[in-house]
Amino acid sequence: MRAEKKYLISEVETHLKKSDYVILANFTKVTVADVADLRAKLAVEKAEFHVVKNSSLRVAAKALGLPEFESALTGPTAVVVGGKNSAGVAKVLKAFFKEKQKLEVKVGVLDRKIVSAADLARIADLPSFEALRSQFLGLLTSNAAAFVRVLDAKVKKDAPAAAPAPAA
Repeated sequence: MRAEKKYLISEVETHLKKSDYVILANFTKVTVADVADLRAKLAVEKAEFHVVKNSSLRVAAKALGLPEFESALTGPTAVVVGGKNSAGVAKVLKAFFKEKQKLEVKVGVLDRKIVSAADLARIADLPSFEALRSQFLGLLTSNAAAFVRVLDAKVKKDAPAAAPAPAA
């Protein structure tokens, strides 16, 4: 194998090791300005957008034991990797597509499982982790408050009528 090819494969492997997910996208209609804009938006989620050769991606993915996504390796391919918030990255990609009508998500790999573009779109529609956490805590506190009100009503009902205060 030529040195340049080994270098390209190792570079792609480095990108793929940055996170537990990888999203493959077709960037055919995307301009340089669009890529700069997308990279800035992805940087908020600590994610990166890299254009890669399909052959290098194929070899690197196989070396890392990623599932087979050969059918997605047609045409120009870019990978989106990095960061911990795969749902946030999916939101950024969906918003970018909605705004520009250019970038097409091919397929994704989350936790070493293939995820279709439609599934990634559904993941993008989910609320953020912080919103889910606050909804869950709100649910817990509302139930706890209702429980306390029920107990308080029960105590007031069962308590004997308080004697009137002595007159002075």
